[in-house]
Amino acid sequence: MSKKRIFIFGIVLVVLCLLIYLQARTWKNFDWGVFWSRTDHVSPLGLVAGIALTYLVYVLRAVRWRIFLKPVCKTTTARLLEPQFIGFSALALLGRAGEMIRPYIIAQKERLTFTSQIAVWSVERIFDMGAFAVLLAVSLLSPDVRALPFYHNVLTIHGIQIDLGLRAAAFVLMAFVAALVIACVVVRRSGERLGQFLHNLFAGFAPKVAHHLRDKVRSFSGGLKTIHDFSSAMQLVVVSLVMWVLSAFCYYYITHAYPGELRNLTMADQVVLMGSSMVGSMLQLPAVGGGTQLATISMLHSGFGIEQELAVSCGILIWAITFMSVIPTGLALARREHLSLRAVAEAEEKAAALVE
Repeated sequence: MSKKRIFIFGIVLVVLCLLIYLQARTWKNFDWGVFWSRTDHVSPLGLVAGIALTYLVYVLRAVRWRIFLKPVCKTTTARLLEPQFIGFSALALLGRAGEMIRPYIIAQKERLTFTSQIAVWSVERIFDMGAFAVLLAVSLLSPDVRALPFYHNVLTIHGIQIDLGLRAAAFVLMAFVAALVIACVVVRRSGERLGQFLHNLFAGFAPKVAHHLRDKVRSFSGGLKTIHDFSSAMQLVVVSLVMWVLSAFCYYYITHAYPGELRNLTMADQVVLMGSSMVGSMLQLPAVGGGTQLATISMLHSGFGIEQELAVSCGILIWAITFMSVIPTGLALARREHLSLRAVAEAEEKAAALVE
């Protein structure tokens, strides 16, 4: 593991320890008996449905990546399915250190450059954020979401009112996605000129860096040319939206597997809950998670008013199904391909160092 990743790992660990400490102080009266009682009454059918939908989303990710690769190579969804399962298993087990394993395996499998697949991964992230932003915007129309205490959260600083609530966050996300789309369009259309500009800027005092930047910008620009016609664009939009709708249904089936108050959560509420889980996933420790569970539990308890023990039980199950259930299949596929996740992670890290 590089010094940079060790440093990031240390920061995440400190932040998570602080969050756990604050949660422990808040929940001094946590009743483990109630926790196990609530967990015992979970419907297995709801959990099975959640796992099935999670796996279906991975299949659709392979379908989407195949559409991304249409301009550069002909491949099949089946060929791209293994990298999805193995890559997300690595992400679950290794944390953010395994983030780039998926594009790395696809680059090796399809004989493409790693830089080009990082570009595809970047476009994939934009489609993910865009699809989620659409679902969040639709969920804001729900009276249930508008009634949440954090829908508006106005903070006054030196007489200036700043809205830090859910609605404001949704607008910020939409603006961010729009900015990313514009940036990618610029790099895609003017990659050659941008690469040459950076080369000229650094050539005078750092010629090696100048050549490196120009080559990488060109490669990244080529990787961004993943949408070559209107039909492909529409397919990518539809697949992305379906993926995130299925993810929301996954949360719905998990929460509704519990009897009682969790069944009052609507589909719009599930989108908000899913968003909190996404934010928490930015603080993840390998294999144990942390941020996802804490964010989901906090949203269930503080946001939706679910009792502590039930919120903890549901938060853990959501993490286990949406993040960790891929591991058995991913490890089995990696074993069949004679791949070691640790070895692949080290190879990916070396390849990433060349890209940087």
